[in-house]
Amino acid sequence: MLKEILFPLTRYFTPFNVFQYITFRAAYAAVTALLITFILGPWAINQLRRLKLGEKIRSDGPSTHLQKSGTPTMGGVLIILSILVSGVLWLDISRAYSVIGLLAVLGFGLIGLVDDLRKIRGRNKEGLRGWYKILGQIGVSLAITLALYRYGGDHTTELYLPFLKQPVLDMGLWYIPFAVLLLVGTSNAVNLTDGLDGLATGLILMVSLTFAILSYVTGRVDYANYLQIPYIPGGGELAVLSLAVAGACTGFLWFNSHPAEIMMGDTGSLALGGVVGVLALMVKKEILLVIIGGVFVMEAISVIVQVASFKLTGRRVFRMAPIHHHFELLGWSETKVVLRLWILGGLFAILSLSTLKIR
Repeated sequence: MLKEILFPLTRYFTPFNVFQYITFRAAYAAVTALLITFILGPWAINQLRRLKLGEKIRSDGPSTHLQKSGTPTMGGVLIILSILVSGVLWLDISRAYSVIGLLAVLGFGLIGLVDDLRKIRGRNKEGLRGWYKILGQIGVSLAITLALYRYGGDHTTELYLPFLKQPVLDMGLWYIPFAVLLLVGTSNAVNLTDGLDGLATGLILMVSLTFAILSYVTGRVDYANYLQIPYIPGGGELAVLSLAVAGACTGFLWFNSHPAEIMMGDTGSLALGGVVGVLALMVKKEILLVIIGGVFVMEAISVIVQVASFKLTGRRVFRMAPIHHHFELLGWSETKVVLRLWILGGLFAILSLSTLKIR
């Protein structure tokens, strides 16, 4: 919005020329989101405590988690607010991708908000019923996918594989169910990972920084041609959105690091998972997302394997799923589990960026 308002005034005040540069707006989007979460964090924690919106801890999990009962949750509202405010200020709102990205944050966040409120205040302490939650995610995902199908560029329905220069196929209408499945899967994978203090927040920080780089080079025709990746007109704006997400996570991590003063809840995890999925779709890195979000994939697969094994054989593969709880029950401290998974997340991010030159 600031670009649309201030850049035309360059003729009267030449310093406003900086608003045309994505790098400038992306940097300040990160700073803005960080400051919002950092400044409003203490107030949000106090308000959540006053409203008695505390986390409900399952009794069948690691015993060390019982002390977290009552910790303010639904901190995802703060994350969403900071991303939306920063995005509206620094994104070029005339770009369809900018609007779709912000709506994805809001849409998935609202599903998480309803889920959190039902857990805390409703009769059903498990939150929304499984199928209701999935249907809500499918509905939001379908709306986003149809918007991308309608307003996306020439490469929207093409499928690219890492290490290959050309698309492997044009999915056509099959793009719609594919994209819906990716968005639902990504949002749930991040949701499953959000079980330890700072774990999902730190990992999303790394993933969003990775997408900031990928978005920037994808949105510049010279870089895209040099790296032999698809050029996405307007894709550079997603670097602004990516750094807004990174800034929001950085500020939130100040309060969410162990021992957490606030938890993001499903409000935050579904919103962050949703925006990561949307970024992957818009910059044509759907398959590369498996590497970029490698830890999220590990967490989701551990749950699938655990459930399938128990139903088919009556035996559990892991002591507890998702896999971060398995490591805790092996005797690792919560901080050690988080730091080691962060290290893995960083390695996955570096590996994913290396694919830009290995083609």
